[in-house]
Amino acid sequence: MRPTSPAVLLGVVLLTRASSLLAQPAPDPSGHWEGTVRAPNMEVRVEIDLARNSQGDFVGTFGQPAQGVKGLPLSSVAVEASKVRFVVKGGPDPATFDATLAADGTSISGDMSQGGFTIPMELARTGDARIVPPPTSAAIGKELEGTWHGTLDVDGGSMRLIVKMANRPDGTATGTVVSPDGSGVEIAIGMTQKGSGVTIDVPSVGAFYVAVLNSSGTELAGTWTQRGVALPLTLTRAN
Repeated sequence: MRPTSPAVLLGVVLLTRASSLLAQPAPDPSGHWEGTVRAPNMEVRVEIDLARNSQGDFVGTFGQPAQGVKGLPLSSVAVEASKVRFVVKGGPDPATFDATLAADGTSISGDMSQGGFTIPMELARTGDARIVPPPTSAAIGKELEGTWHGTLDVDGGSMRLIVKMANRPDGTATGTVVSPDGSGVEIAIGMTQKGSGVTIDVPSVGAFYVAVLNSSGTELAGTWTQRGVALPLTLTRAN
């Protein structure tokens, strides 16, 4: 039998190695990521958690420890091969992160764009995703169920809030808060009721609301506290 030439052997080896490389799966961005967004004269520490939901789609949360933000839902997550893109709506001007996942899956580097500015970002994977489930609450009185509207006076401006509360068939309650003037993202809340007194916790943004329901069941009057700042807030039941 005629021996195989070195050139043929080399070709076989190269093709085999190329096929192996093509067969390698893309790195998985799931996990807990910590890092720094570097702006001029300022560095901001951020935390990102990415995971797949029950449908197999990627979801995630954003954290900024210095601002008391933890577990704020990402408004969108897109993953294509090693490219990762997610959007954080923490205010009226969303922040978009476009980055590339390293081949070994240990780091993400790219840019954050917001308000016409683009600055570099670096994240390192420090473990498994830490996506916290929504707060669980005991059943609330029917007088609290429904949609409530109010406005916060913040730094000379106004910020509308919409709070929704409802009971579930399993004996628990669920609720959300959203600001049309802020992120526009519904955030899960926890609720505690004692008689006419109500406490609403918003752990993802480090806020809570303590209020009293009036005798007619149409108004909640109390104080919204966030990052040590207490502001009066009255919520009125929507018709």
